[in-house]
Amino acid sequence: MQFSENWLRTMADPKMNSDELAHLLTMSGLEVEEVEPVAPSFTNVVVAKVVEVAKHPNADRLNVCQVDAGTGTLLNIVCGASNVRPGLKVACATAGAMLPPGADGKPFEIKVGQLRGVESQGMLCSAKELKLSEEGSGLLELPDDAPVGKNFRDYYQLNDRKFTIKLTPNRADCLSLLGVAREVSALTGAPLNAPTNAIVPVSGDEKLAVKISAPDLCGRFSGRVVRGLNAKAATPDWMKWRLERSGQRSISALVDISNYVMLELGRPSHVFDLAKVSGGLEVRWGRKGESVKLLNGNTVEVDEWVGVIADGNGVEALAGVMGGDATAVSLDTEDIYLEAAFWWPNAIQGRARRYNFSTDAAHRFERGVDFATTVEHLERITALIVEICGVPGKTRVGPVDDQLVNLPKREPVTMRAARAVKVIGVPLSDEQITGIFTRLGLEFIQERGVFKVTPPSFRFDIEIEEDLIEEVARVYGFENIPALPPVAPNAMFIPPENSRSLFTLRRQLADLDYQEVVNYSFVEEEWEADFNGNCEPIRLLNPIASQMSVMRSSMIGSLVANARYNLNRKANRVRVFEIGAVYVRDGNVTDGPLEVAGYRQPKRVAALAYGPVSEEQWGLPGRNVDYFDLKADLEALLAPAMPRFEKGDHPALHPGRAAKIIVGGKTVGFIGELHPRWQQKYELPLAPVFFEIDADVLMQREVPSYREISKFPAVTRDLAMVVKHAVPVQALLDTFNAEKQLNKTCGILQAIVLFDEYRGKGLESDEKSLAFRVTLQDTQSTLQDEAVEAAIADLVAAANKKNGAKLRA
Repeated sequence: MQFSENWLRTMADPKMNSDELAHLLTMSGLEVEEVEPVAPSFTNVVVAKVVEVAKHPNADRLNVCQVDAGTGTLLNIVCGASNVRPGLKVACATAGAMLPPGADGKPFEIKVGQLRGVESQGMLCSAKELKLSEEGSGLLELPDDAPVGKNFRDYYQLNDRKFTIKLTPNRADCLSLLGVAREVSALTGAPLNAPTNAIVPVSGDEKLAVKISAPDLCGRFSGRVVRGLNAKAATPDWMKWRLERSGQRSISALVDISNYVMLELGRPSHVFDLAKVSGGLEVRWGRKGESVKLLNGNTVEVDEWVGVIADGNGVEALAGVMGGDATAVSLDTEDIYLEAAFWWPNAIQGRARRYNFSTDAAHRFERGVDFATTVEHLERITALIVEICGVPGKTRVGPVDDQLVNLPKREPVTMRAARAVKVIGVPLSDEQITGIFTRLGLEFIQERGVFKVTPPSFRFDIEIEEDLIEEVARVYGFENIPALPPVAPNAMFIPPENSRSLFTLRRQLADLDYQEVVNYSFVEEEWEADFNGNCEPIRLLNPIASQMSVMRSSMIGSLVANARYNLNRKANRVRVFEIGAVYVRDGNVTDGPLEVAGYRQPKRVAALAYGPVSEEQWGLPGRNVDYFDLKADLEALLAPAMPRFEKGDHPALHPGRAAKIIVGGKTVGFIGELHPRWQQKYELPLAPVFFEIDADVLMQREVPSYREISKFPAVTRDLAMVVKHAVPVQALLDTFNAEKQLNKTCGILQAIVLFDEYRGKGLESDEKSLAFRVTLQDTQSTLQDEAVEAAIADLVAAANKKNGAKLRA
């Protein structure tokens, strides 16, 4: 929220400077993000009047002006603005004035000089030259009653600062100048001067029929008819300045007044053009098939979830969100209907976001707006409208029609003084707490250290004891609470050895030369179809962007997008990983503290490698990363567990270069090279390699156990086995390992590694030769040739029996 400091000080003016006030608000929970001047510094600029204008003798586009700047003598000033004319009041920079810096960043000094042979003793300024706006097509025109000779900064109230505060969602009461002023008054003791006005006398008895058909939508509806207005009346400068310094642009007097009261009192209201309203109004829930064109030009469809204000022609406004174009006021409007209502917060929440826009009204109503002051605020709006747009002898004001149908009940909230002292950590007395509640304007009853507080109608954030304790702490001052170490027994817990944290996994992946990325869980629907074959993803009801409309069931799409992003910025080598949740439907999941019924949210670890296997250097030949490089990294992560890799299919992977990751007999992930179809579609020169695996599997590990190291030499033998093309290497390795477990003779087998594959001359067309290096060793004695040969013979026999393998001749 943004506002003018001078405007705030008209309601509460503490004896402190701007920086002190900003610090005070921040420490009370209203975080001040920025304090900046409303205009840059400039000097010697005064209000002046153009007395005479004559053509420049030596330039067709210049004029020589006689200007009264209040100095007692007329100044001779050369001006080229198209709107200069006798009688015009302008901002005049006199000799010696320092104007805001230009494009070179240096202040611009006004000096007496010659322009085409004519002396100029100053400069008539545009708003752009004073850095007040981007409008530079002509001079800044001032009202006719502007006092000649007055300092322009004082006249335009430019010695002011803009405050920008960041409010938490619970502090809807501070979405107005009055709300912030209440806080300042409570914190400093400065008197609160709430805006007041004389009640405009009723001069007619006309009422517009209003029916409230949805009490769960609208709890109170106040309105009145006002006829005979001049909508073309100009908005006063003081109101324009306050609106502009609050981030609102001036539109027209009627709209400006409505916006002004919203900023001043926190009361959104709406002004209907009475001539465009058909019959009466009805406040109800929408009906399927209805639509309305809004003030922002959008035409939206409504249904039973959206509240509306309708007349005989149909829907005319979205309740608490935005008015409709059909009944909007214009400069030709003469008769209006003013509306100020209380809309239930839960009936407004999410409605604006559903249509992908937000409004100041919805922002306030969905958090809660004071329900007790609709009539009072309506009187304030009426008084300003009659003052600015009223026509003497013609304007007629109708009575207020105030309908109360369903207002919130304010139940007392109990706070124990002892509990507040314990939570805050400061020995506060009952008298101090009483003073704080009194300054906050809270009604309460005190009984033996217990305070029963009735929340005011403008506070929707006080519901439980902790809310009141927070109020006490805020007003007492967070910085006044001493910082003391907690007094509690400390116990050091040893983490279990059979598990490791996600942080450890991050460190290990970083050690393997990967960089961590953090992506949204919201992804493009197309990614889910391409990379996961998921045509029914979990869709978001209210996506933050059209391209982030579904929840991811895999992280591959996000990593491919990361790779593309880096490649587009000339990074030819990419190694990234992500640890995060994916989201899949699962009917077995029930609601829990961290679960939502019907959806499983497992943690996954995914990594992608693209481009050269290492940075370019003289010591290694250059080659691109492949499946086996990534497989080695994954095995290092899983160690000491021994994963199995079996051929598998996955929508994102190359059909012949993909595998399932199996640990403990269970499939826990996949690894492989990107499918050529997606490589082409996503414009990747090379195919990246990636894996994705359950994080739980990586977090668990076996505790190392002692195993005797042999003192005797190992023996190696090479086996070349001929098998059919269809027989995978893993099948032979499984056979060898099974034989080691079942055959005592093969117990001396220590390791077996594939080191070569051959296809070609000497073999049948459907055969291949696999060469294994077998390491054998005994822990009790030196191996004899007979034992080695027996073990090798048993391994060969087992491979022949189970896999049809034979020794290569």
